[in-house]
Amino acid sequence: MEFLLSAVINGILMGSVYGVTAVGLTLIFGVMKVINFAHGSFLMVSMFASYFLFSLTGVNPYLGLIVVVPFCFAFGYFSQAFLIKPIFKMEKGVREPISVLLITTGFMMILDNLALLFFGADIKSVHTRYWGASYELGPVLVSVPRLYAFFGALIGSGAFFIFLRKTRVGRAIRATGQDRNAAGLMGINVYQIYNIAFALGIAMTGLAGGLLVPFFYIHPSVGFSFTMRAFIIVILGGLGSIPGAILGGILVALIESVGAQFIQVTWTATISYIIFIIVLFFKPEGILGFKGEW
Repeated sequence: MEFLLSAVINGILMGSVYGVTAVGLTLIFGVMKVINFAHGSFLMVSMFASYFLFSLTGVNPYLGLIVVVPFCFAFGYFSQAFLIKPIFKMEKGVREPISVLLITTGFMMILDNLALLFFGADIKSVHTRYWGASYELGPVLVSVPRLYAFFGALIGSGAFFIFLRKTRVGRAIRATGQDRNAAGLMGINVYQIYNIAFALGIAMTGLAGGLLVPFFYIHPSVGFSFTMRAFIIVILGGLGSIPGAILGGILVALIESVGAQFIQVTWTATISYIIFIIVLFFKPEGILGFKGEW
């Protein structure tokens, strides 16, 4: 019974970080109507940024988020402004430009191979004083880094949710996601909002990467598995729903954590995909999503 309770707790803690990763994807997908296949590669970049910041300066990875998150915001902003924005302008009459999908796929390959070229294929890790530490909750051991990541994920996603709901820029982002033509007629600079939305999505990915570094291994292809999880989570939770992304992340992590106690690890991913397909058939708007545009 203890091992099952431990699996549930660890699944919830890890799921919160999965959710933050998906928050960035659901924002970009919901506002810009494009699939960012480079999403996991941006996560990889943020993890390497956090790793080298720690290695070179000794700054705690959680404190290093003060640097990593703005860096990811700037990286995302200029990536959108110089790579994706020109495609939008050339295909401004197309609601969902397929060319952007090709651009993000190519960018994913570039980032992954540049990381492989400069940093090598060796797995890297960050060893802080709390690495491997745990709290005892009765018979259950709770990982300290995962617990810190859980609270960081909740605080970060909660602040992001309030930003989108309460600020002028947040309302402009949501309006553009609902109807970019109407938003433009109301005086909103749609392309600037796209830049900001994409940058915010990558900044949230930067947050997830910084939270992962203290307990997760870092290598050039680390982002791929997170990209696949993020797509599943976005559909499960609901397109454009931040609480849905967190809930979807926890569900996927629980399937992986609890399922691994009874079946082979490779089969847990299969279960996630089966649930993903079922949701697409019977509730395509997701658990906390709603029918229609965000």
